[in-house]
Amino acid sequence: MSHYFDEDPSVESDVRRIDVTVGSISFSLDTDTGVFSHGRLDAATALLLNGAPPPPATGAMLDLGCGAGPIAMTLAIMRPDSTVWAVDVNRRARELTESNARRLGLGNVRVSAPEDVPAELRFATIWSNPPVRIGKTAMRNLLAEWLDRLEGNGSAELVVSKHLGSDSLADWLRDRGHTVERVASRRGFRLLSVAGRPRS
Repeated sequence: MSHYFDEDPSVESDVRRIDVTVGSISFSLDTDTGVFSHGRLDAATALLLNGAPPPPATGAMLDLGCGAGPIAMTLAIMRPDSTVWAVDVNRRARELTESNARRLGLGNVRVSAPEDVPAELRFATIWSNPPVRIGKTAMRNLLAEWLDRLEGNGSAELVVSKHLGSDSLADWLRDRGHTVERVASRRGFRLLSVAGRPRS
């Protein structure tokens, strides 16, 4: 069985184009089987895109677990002078995001496997619908790794289902020293704004 968090999905490709609208921004996006949210913009990502505060005016930005790239495309359109890193373990997702960015003329999207992001790079913001299905421990380890790569005044916008542990995740983030605010809630999903923790 193939999962969206597999490195090389084995399921046969079936590309479907969808329309995405975020405020005054509209674009089309190709999705595919073996990549998260095939044939639609999922409700959690829609909440993130429409409910998150505006991204910083400058600095590198990260779409963690980019899938087909709806978050990366939105950030790239909103902040054309910033570099948006679209990161995913799934090779098909990366190829799809690269193709979508190229078709939309978004030269400021940089697609990468996690291990290929420069270790010294720090992000002004991270936007993510994190891969809860990989398991609680694995997801928390993933978030801990990337949240520690925020700039000193950076923040992350995370959307997580209440049913899949958004409230306990918020508590865990606070225990790590992050300031966490719930900025939106809809259809069982929580949008959390997470400030980077102070550096010693």
